[in-house]
Amino acid sequence: MPDVQDLLEPRGIELTATHKSLARTPAQALVLAVQRDGDAPGAAARVLLPAGEQRRLAGVVEAAEAVAAGGGADEVAVLPAPPGLPWSVVVLTGLGTPAGDPDARAEALRRAAGAAVRRLAGRDSAVLALPAGTPEEAAAVAEGAALGAFAFAHQRAATAGAVKAPLASAVVHAPEVPKAALGRALERAAALGRGVRAARTLVDLSPNVTSPEAVAEYARRAARGTKVTVRVLGEQELAEGGYGGLVGVGQGSVNGPRLVRLEYAPARASRHVAYVGKGITFDSGGLSLKPAASMMTMKSDMAGAAAVLATVLTAAELRLPVRVTGWLCLAENLPSATATRPGDVITIRGGRTVEVLNTDAEGRLVLADGLVAACEEGPDAVVDIATLTGAQMVALGTRTAGVMGDDDLRSAVVDAARAAGEDAWPMPLPEHLRASLDSKVADLKNIGDKHGGMLVAGLFLREFAGGTGDTRIPWAHIDIAGPSFNESSPWGYTPAEGTGAGVRTLVRLLEDTAARRG
Repeated sequence: MPDVQDLLEPRGIELTATHKSLARTPAQALVLAVQRDGDAPGAAARVLLPAGEQRRLAGVVEAAEAVAAGGGADEVAVLPAPPGLPWSVVVLTGLGTPAGDPDARAEALRRAAGAAVRRLAGRDSAVLALPAGTPEEAAAVAEGAALGAFAFAHQRAATAGAVKAPLASAVVHAPEVPKAALGRALERAAALGRGVRAARTLVDLSPNVTSPEAVAEYARRAARGTKVTVRVLGEQELAEGGYGGLVGVGQGSVNGPRLVRLEYAPARASRHVAYVGKGITFDSGGLSLKPAASMMTMKSDMAGAAAVLATVLTAAELRLPVRVTGWLCLAENLPSATATRPGDVITIRGGRTVEVLNTDAEGRLVLADGLVAACEEGPDAVVDIATLTGAQMVALGTRTAGVMGDDDLRSAVVDAARAAGEDAWPMPLPEHLRASLDSKVADLKNIGDKHGGMLVAGLFLREFAGGTGDTRIPWAHIDIAGPSFNESSPWGYTPAEGTGAGVRTLVRLLEDTAARRG
């Protein structure tokens, strides 16, 4: 595995802010927003200039008109800077049509900044003069820049030079935002950027360097020097502890399973949130073997665990006043003479038995162990996140996560996702589907009705969440099968391959929890 410091990208993009006029903010590039006046084809678009800059930037407006800059989302034009300006190029990035909702406006700014920064890969500096008149809007611009500044070249050798380095530094131009608020916005954006980039990189790495043991060691090393403590359970401890889901899924591989427990526990914390992440470091389907074409992206089946790891580290960096425990359920699902067979019965942590009828429905088995372990500590809420079902993509596509669970927590997760700029949709857990999980030989089976597969998987997980006490622990489940991995072209601040899906939602949920404490 590449060096842990390289993976964490501690430097990333350098983010600063300024109240100065643009003339006093030199850089290689000036980034301006273009907004459409409507959704109709051929709708007019206009360059949004900072106050007092109309005369100085008149040439930019003329150039934008000459190239017919359309202002649509993800539309980016790079133009030579008119003579007399202190930049080499001017970048026009589309905001789309005006958004009235504050969350939608923030996401438009985030996406526009990210698209521009991606386009500026290979350059040293830019000033982002997007319309950010509030701390929230300035934060969105900074966050978009931090998310857009990403490149994966860790496993290239002869072709490493073909990958342009991300933009090195960006100045957020926000003269109307108080300096203290601007500083906090940049600090948060930088931390989120580091977390998301680390999660993306873990997903992008090839599975021959991300075995369960390797990811566990990465987590241990990444936590050094932070307020995060790490405990790793190996094969023997898992077997002795009754973690039959992890042991059963991992027994087909020479790379044994691991359960990693991370904890960030600030002294002033009054609430405790547990996150459980699916970490199948490669999923062949086991003896219920996937078709070859379906295996090619299965290095991404540990994206839930990557998101949980990044979230706990980010919470510690931001010094959030919430206790967080993260559980990384790590296993490699391979076929062999020792692999779990269809028809085997395994015992999950806590004693419930599961008939395994499809070894390619393995994520729910490792999550079951993690959920039971997390609930044993009595958190105030538990949320699991996983690339769990292909049915999620059938129902919601590749950019929208499905959220299930107890009503109030499910709503809180969806609200956090919206505020964070991640698409998520609340989904039901229909009781009539639960009967399809009944087994003739065990407490339940790991597959059920073929219709509503995402919901059936959620119902399976519900069996192991909530704890065993008189008061049920609130639980939610996030299925990120589609949003975790981008098989198409980059868009906005989202790269190809690993996206870091879920990190921003989970961090925002902690912030919302802290705001409600007491």
